[in-house]
Amino acid sequence: MLRERLGINDFIKECHRIAKEKGWWDEERNNGELIALMHSELSEALEAMRIHADREAVAEELADCCIRIFDYCGARDIDLENALLKKIEFNKTRPYRHGKKF
Repeated sequence: MLRERLGINDFIKECHRIAKEKGWWDEERNNGELIALMHSELSEALEAMRIHADREAVAEELADCCIRIFDYCGARDIDLENALLKKIEFNKTRPYRHGKKF
């Protein structure tokens, strides 16, 4: 079980390794399908909130979304960790609410 301190790219490698081991990458997968599957996990998190599920149920669905994102990044060689760090630094420079009402 992963308990030691890991970076995002470590999670990406592990999630993609497991997905490949379980047969999800025996054939090439299309980007649209993979993004839709990420979205479906967020929809499941929203549904858990709507039925007043406990935080653990919501967290599980959010974890599923992260796993799908990490798997995708592993398959497409995307350095999500670096992108997150860059985006966080950029967001620090943005105005309150990014200058928008909603």
